[in-house]
Amino acid sequence: MLDVVYYPLSAVLWLWHSAFTAVLGAASGLAWALAIVLFVLTLRAALFKPFVAYVRFQRTMSVLRPKMKELQARHADDRERLTAEMRALQKQHEFSVFSGCLPIVAQMVVFLGLFHVLASFDRTGSGSLVVRLLGHPPRMSAAQNAATANYLFSPAQVQSYVHGQLFTAPLSATLLTSGAGWVSVAAVAIPLVVLGAVCTHLTARASVTRQTEFTPQTRLINLMTMWLFPVFTLAAGLVMPVGILVYFATSNAWTYLQQLMVHRRLGPVGGEPASAATDAGPSDSAPPGLPERSVQ
Repeated sequence: MLDVVYYPLSAVLWLWHSAFTAVLGAASGLAWALAIVLFVLTLRAALFKPFVAYVRFQRTMSVLRPKMKELQARHADDRERLTAEMRALQKQHEFSVFSGCLPIVAQMVVFLGLFHVLASFDRTGSGSLVVRLLGHPPRMSAAQNAATANYLFSPAQVQSYVHGQLFTAPLSATLLTSGAGWVSVAAVAIPLVVLGAVCTHLTARASVTRQTEFTPQTRLINLMTMWLFPVFTLAAGLVMPVGILVYFATSNAWTYLQQLMVHRRLGPVGGEPASAATDAGPSDSAPPGLPERSVQ
């Protein structure tokens, strides 16, 4: 359905894998892992500017929110005047809902495409339920999977991935399906899962620090994003193949580090013009209730 996304993404992974196999060999699981890492970093770097646009949208929204509430209170009985004042305020700050939504939609399409291409190496159904729910292609037998290309990857490369190992852990193995090889898989999978969960927590914690107001609803959301989402990440790690865990750990670590860099470059919220051209990314957070330093 999204072949227009899947084929270009598989081309990026193919290029990185070809580069690493030239050094490490076609059967190297490490070549696949390094290709996945560079695959993620390449796509995240390409999406840096759309991400910056989304961050600017969030920061502008945080500045406008109290002003909008003030206008709503002042013109509660005059809807026409309120609408005109709202439009004037948005125009003054060059605020556009479309400019905020488009970058996040683009990122979601690409991230799901990244996930799908990796998941499509093993179409036997031995992968996790989560993998299948998030876009795994129709189930095949092991023989069919071995004989079927995965977008730009030949059947031989598909077999290389399915049988490849990162250290002693098969790239297609999960903690719950590894059987007697559980210890070998756990030695690789658990650090990746923990890294992904910790980065998820730190990213959410950073976002909380940048908030300018706290309500019972935002406090509940903060608790969920800081603690419940990392728990979900840990749970998902039990059923995600090792190759997918490499992808998630890399992506989550990039997200956290990008936030730190971008918000530090932008400085405090409100300290830059809405039309400034400086590039930026996400940032850090703190527990619910802390006074804000900057805003998401």
